[in-house]
Amino acid sequence: FVELHAAVSGLPLASSRVLPGLVLRRDFAAYCPAVGDLRVVLVTEPLRPHLAAPGVELVVDSEGQYQASLGWISRRTEALMEHLQSNNVKLLLSSVKQEEAVIYCAKLHGVSVVECLSPEEIALVCEITGVSPYTPFGGNLHGEITDTAVARFCQPLLLGSERCVHLGFTSVCAFQPHCLILCGPGDGVNEQRAAALQGAFTMLQQLFERVDL
Repeated sequence: FVELHAAVSGLPLASSRVLPGLVLRRDFAAYCPAVGDLRVVLVTEPLRPHLAAPGVELVVDSEGQYQASLGWISRRTEALMEHLQSNNVKLLLSSVKQEEAVIYCAKLHGVSVVECLSPEEIALVCEITGVSPYTPFGGNLHGEITDTAVARFCQPLLLGSERCVHLGFTSVCAFQPHCLILCGPGDGVNEQRAAALQGAFTMLQQLFERVDL
């Protein structure tokens, strides 16, 4: 219920509504409008590669080596974005904040980016779509990316003064998520209504729970 409802203060109660799909309470880090079904990739690690693995010390002896290292990182990031583009990936959902160089490169290649998704949101997307997070540097950057979901739409959504992301997935299971937008004059009223609705849904879930005799 936490991931499937959004409370908005300062709006009349009548503005409350149900929206198909998911509403993520954050803005796009990069937004590239696209039409039709969108291929989506989940990531849980930074997309700008590191020169050395964690715990490994890298020694740079000269300014030339340092600049060559930065060049390698830039080329690797560019190659990754080209790989996503060649696989027709249009949306990147990330559980971590990506560096500005990654965001800039994503914009150049027409890939929208949403950052800082919670573990619960990532788990929900995985449940809906049946995909697992993509490991960008686990293999080569030339093969097909198989861990991609399909989104029917992905667009900005304004809730009060807050910019959000509204997206709808093609679900691989019977679960078709919808998001409840609760509007009210203040936070207290919204919290009370959300608690009451969550209690009602819990009661209905228990009432219609299958019992094996």
